[in-house]
Amino acid sequence: MSYIGIVITYVFIQNFILVQFMGLCPFIGVSKNSESAIGMGVAVTFVTAITSVVCWGVSHLFLIPFNLEYLQTIAYILVIAALVQLVEMVIRKMSPGLYQALGIYLPLITTNCAVLGIAVINADNGYNLLESFLAGLSAGLGFTMAIVLMSNIREKLDMTPVRKVFRGVPIAFISAGLMALAFMMFDQSLLTNLGLV
Repeated sequence: MSYIGIVITYVFIQNFILVQFMGLCPFIGVSKNSESAIGMGVAVTFVTAITSVVCWGVSHLFLIPFNLEYLQTIAYILVIAALVQLVEMVIRKMSPGLYQALGIYLPLITTNCAVLGIAVINADNGYNLLESFLAGLSAGLGFTMAIVLMSNIREKLDMTPVRKVFRGVPIAFISAGLMALAFMMFDQSLLTNLGLV
């Protein structure tokens, strides 16, 4: 698959939130306003991109040469935890307001299955270093796109009359379901039609 094909695949066709349903906790929890959503999206994009590169290195320098592939999940989780701590320290130092807005959801990136998912997918697909980086970056951009779209929808829903029983999380899940239906139109034939396979 071409590099452009990898980007289109992980932003649209295999969007981690709207197609694979990974990372729903921060998606629903942080999408209440656009500023928090953009901050979370940037943090997740950074972590997925860097995690993909570091996990590729861990696999090809340690796990595969020493026949330790069975430790892949544990090694990847350790890498993710370390990178999330780094991101948390940077955000706390550079943007205390964003750090407060993200709250508990920032440390939850460590347990975000989307971050671990892209690292495992990269290994399973046998991507090289650049392909792994692009897949991680694209998965993060897809996450960012979905969470920003959702934050815009939720901000508009806050200003419209919604029945009491649907206010808050219920209408957020209904909206997410409708977004997921819209994303179903993107499939592998998109890459074929664009000549990227």
